[in-house]
Amino acid sequence: MKRILAIDTSSAWCSVALSLGEVEPAFRHQSVAAGASQLLLPWIDELLRDSKLVMTDLDAIAIGIGPGAFTGVRLGVAAAQGLALAANLPVIPVASLDAIAMQLLSSADFQKVRPSQFVVAVDARMDEIYWARYQYASTDNMPQRLGDIHLSGPDEIDLDGTQYLAGNAIHAYGNRLYSHHQLPVDHVEANIGVSALGILSCAIPALLNGRQISVQELQPLYVRNKVALTTEEREQAFKKNA
Repeated sequence: MKRILAIDTSSAWCSVALSLGEVEPAFRHQSVAAGASQLLLPWIDELLRDSKLVMTDLDAIAIGIGPGAFTGVRLGVAAAQGLALAANLPVIPVASLDAIAMQLLSSADFQKVRPSQFVVAVDARMDEIYWARYQYASTDNMPQRLGDIHLSGPDEIDLDGTQYLAGNAIHAYGNRLYSHHQLPVDHVEANIGVSALGILSCAIPALLNGRQISVQELQPLYVRNKVALTTEEREQAFKKNA
């Protein structure tokens, strides 16, 4: 079994997991708001020490590349870059929504429905959501994303043909997500977010299939390219609306 360190700081949680062969992964996951930078490296050191491993014993580092909170995404990617360079390890980038989709497979409610298609939607702030559609067959080891991860208003999500919806956008925007397509209550799962266990679950088959990359190729996935307008753009918008 491959030894992989998985990291995610793209949300309001600091999350680290370490695969240890046939036993359960070592795992730390805590809501930290802006404090992930203080916990991340000490947690990694702790997991390695408790497992009697050092970084060079690992096969790869898996990192949640977003989309999510800009500062958190940058923190996680920078940490993975530094650790991978120091230990000469490959990296495995995992999109946050893909990790959530993988985590759904262990949900009892999801397995009751067994949807062939589902959507993951997370709050992107600024009255927008990140969302993606997935295809799932119970014979597969992991869901397959259909197309890109989208950024849109909550009213613009496309749920046509979808049997299940998951993600914290449900808490944030509620009925606005269902303006064009209603889903039964038991086909909705709001209490799920990205964690290092989801990153790890995506990374293990990726490594086995040779989809790791060099640290020099690692890039964050922002989807939203701009958060703030420049002074000139604000002035132009004010003149246009005056």
